[in-house]
Amino acid sequence: MGLFRREQVWWMSFTYQGRQVRRSTGTTDKRLAEAVLSKVRVQIVEGRFFETCEEKTRTFRELMDRFEAEHVPKKASARSYTGYVKHLRAYFGDRVLAEVTPKVIVAYKNGRLAAGKAPATVNREVAIMKKAFNLAVKEWEWCRDNPVLRVSMEPERNQRDRWLTDEEETRLLGVCAPWLKDLVVFALHTGMRMGEILELTWRGVDFQRRTVTVFRSKNGERRTIPINQTVQAMLKDQAKVRSLQTDRVFISKMQTPLEGGHLRRAFRLALKKAKLDDVHFHDLRHTFATRLVQAGIDLYKVQRLLGHKSPTMTQRYAHHYPESLRDGVEILDRRAGFITNLAQPGLVPTALNL
Repeated sequence: MGLFRREQVWWMSFTYQGRQVRRSTGTTDKRLAEAVLSKVRVQIVEGRFFETCEEKTRTFRELMDRFEAEHVPKKASARSYTGYVKHLRAYFGDRVLAEVTPKVIVAYKNGRLAAGKAPATVNREVAIMKKAFNLAVKEWEWCRDNPVLRVSMEPERNQRDRWLTDEEETRLLGVCAPWLKDLVVFALHTGMRMGEILELTWRGVDFQRRTVTVFRSKNGERRTIPINQTVQAMLKDQAKVRSLQTDRVFISKMQTPLEGGHLRRAFRLALKKAKLDDVHFHDLRHTFATRLVQAGIDLYKVQRLLGHKSPTMTQRYAHHYPESLRDGVEILDRRAGFITNLAQPGLVPTALNL
């Protein structure tokens, strides 16, 4: 049973009931760390060691390590967690969980915002903290309380409303390499997210039903999406040269699954060649939804095709089709005609469907 130092902080290492235990003392002062170790020795002798709340010994680093190992791999968007967790771990580091208070979390938020990070980015990081602490409270019994619940989220005013016009689409497709063109066309005609497209497998393609199935969406749920003739024909061409090394539909020249980073770089280069500004790959999804709404498809169908859980997320596209509201004001024309008939002597008003 002894002490060792990790990044200036003193840690305890000892064996308890046959298993190795390592706990941070939460201090850089060796004399204080020795006092903490002595207290733990007494608790072990008296059989009270695990009766003490682990939030005073478990560190934030341990929380994130377990969160990444047990929770993140279950998420479809696992790659996006890496950067968020990196910033959290760098700031909170070896603080014991009891020291991660709302005040400390707010200071972290303010620092990130002052550094120019978008409110949406900061909110994602805080949301990850909230989920990790929820697990620590409810499942791991490391904490009695989730401090993030007492921290407000930042207002987000960065909803994009960018979509491609037909002319912009033609310019973009004209400069895309064949493999990238297939991906862009697929996104424009299905509205699927980048991660869903890259993880699509041939097991999820049904040519008979003309559908593709996402086995693990952003929400962690399975959903099936109908495909049109354009996508059906493109997938049949892809199937003729499908790889034997992987079941993924979209693959690299090396017959390996495509990486998101590689796709983004190629997409940015194509945008530059096409002289298109302020376009992200995710805007292809916005283009899909916008075109459906402009064609008069009702918002409920658009919601289901996009995989939105709440209609609120789909309402952002409603302004693209004011024609769907026109019958609401045209009824006033009919009412005005009815009143005019009443005002003319000798005319018998006809029954109007008001």
